[in-house]
Amino acid sequence: MSKGFKIFAGNSNRLLAEKICRKIGVRLGKCEIRRFSDGEIWVKYSENIRGLDVFIVQSTGTPADNLLELLIMIDAARRSSANKITAVIPYFGYSRQDRKDQPRVSITAKLIANLITVAGADRVITMDLHAGQVQGFFDIPFDHLYASAVFVRSLSKQKFENLVVASPDVGGIKLARAYAKRFNADLVLVDKRRPQANVSEIINVIGEVKDKNIIIVDDLIDTAGTLTQAVYKFKERGAKSIIGICTHAVFSGGAVDLVNKAPIEKLYVTDTHHNPKIDLMKKVLIISVASIFGEAIVRTYKNQSISTLFDIDKG
Repeated sequence: MSKGFKIFAGNSNRLLAEKICRKIGVRLGKCEIRRFSDGEIWVKYSENIRGLDVFIVQSTGTPADNLLELLIMIDAARRSSANKITAVIPYFGYSRQDRKDQPRVSITAKLIANLITVAGADRVITMDLHAGQVQGFFDIPFDHLYASAVFVRSLSKQKFENLVVASPDVGGIKLARAYAKRFNADLVLVDKRRPQANVSEIINVIGEVKDKNIIIVDDLIDTAGTLTQAVYKFKERGAKSIIGICTHAVFSGGAVDLVNKAPIEKLYVTDTHHNPKIDLMKKVLIISVASIFGEAIVRTYKNQSISTLFDIDKG
């Protein structure tokens, strides 16, 4: 029987963990994470967690130390006799490698799922997976939250006319369709192909964009190549205005410069991925998802339903 719960954070996004704790009125747990001179990671919980439900807030994106920190924190909690251990993963890195799309490659998302499970996690909570089927890679309970609620709440205050919602690829069409339904808007699809990793090439735009206000919806911006190519293509075809919605703002390589130069009015992102690069970008508006994660943690601890938090059609 649980004696209560505590939230701990790794180094990937401590700011979000602190926001989550403030939202639900608890103190962030104390945990020491050190590195030996050769970079080896050492973890110790600085307070008693025996019999407690432990929630570890840590993303698995690059650098690889983030994943290793999570695994070591899970193992340390298990060996400290925690009652239940939940990995709260705001940004699930490696979820893009979800299938064997060519010979002799790894299905890395499945590997990560195995590592988290074997380390001792009892449950996983994450947000806006790049590929929804990753949920099936886990043999433990898995809760998939959506950022749509906070985005829709922010955008619903604005008045849009002649609105269309665009998906940057076929994989994101379900997400875009859900937003189109919310805003009673038409749907546009970008037909693209990837000749190699992190390189996209737009072939065609399926749908009418001339004189339209466009919202581009995506779960992840990495190099920003797909996003900015779509923006230029829409402008070429007579789009009136363009804004973007993205959950995970990774912004690697030259993404910041690409977005700054592109004719996009505003880009809404969440704080699932801590990236100092975007803090000073005038086009980017960061919306916190701390309240969603906080509510999910409380409901999980109380064994209450959280279906309203991960049902995108209800948001």
